[in-house]
Amino acid sequence: MISKRHFLFNLVMIFVPWLSLLFIGKRSFKRYSVAGVFIIIFEIINHMYGHKRNWWKFYNKRKSFLRDELPFSVGPYMPLSMWLLKTSYGNFKKFITLNVIADGIFAFIVMNLLKKVKIVRLKKLNNLQFFLYLHYKAYLLYGFQYVFEKWRGYRVYM
Repeated sequence: MISKRHFLFNLVMIFVPWLSLLFIGKRSFKRYSVAGVFIIIFEIINHMYGHKRNWWKFYNKRKSFLRDELPFSVGPYMPLSMWLLKTSYGNFKKFITLNVIADGIFAFIVMNLLKKVKIVRLKKLNNLQFFLYLHYKAYLLYGFQYVFEKWRGYRVYM
């Protein structure tokens, strides 16, 4: 059974990042949404693998991918990816730096807070391994956007 705290957390984690996309602009939304969908699909696959390997443990009694991992995939990944691409695409160093900061905050600070409020904790990964699990996808995201823009005929930056 899902706790009220976990349910509210899931709602906030899904809706707040998606509401932020109201401010990204129509042109940017169209430009970066394909890469955002790609990263969500890739992240869902990664979460299913991590779920199977017990890399983390949710405090709810019954395991449920839909209730536990899926909100992490659907909620912040696409909006955050689109915002990072909008603010730094064309400057790879800036993009990677922003990703290191965002992934570091999540892996080292947010995960410890989620453990304290008994939503999720790392089980078979330490914080550094979890950071690497989060961060390697930044290179895939940037590469995907680069190839997509080249294919679409956008002006490609590197």
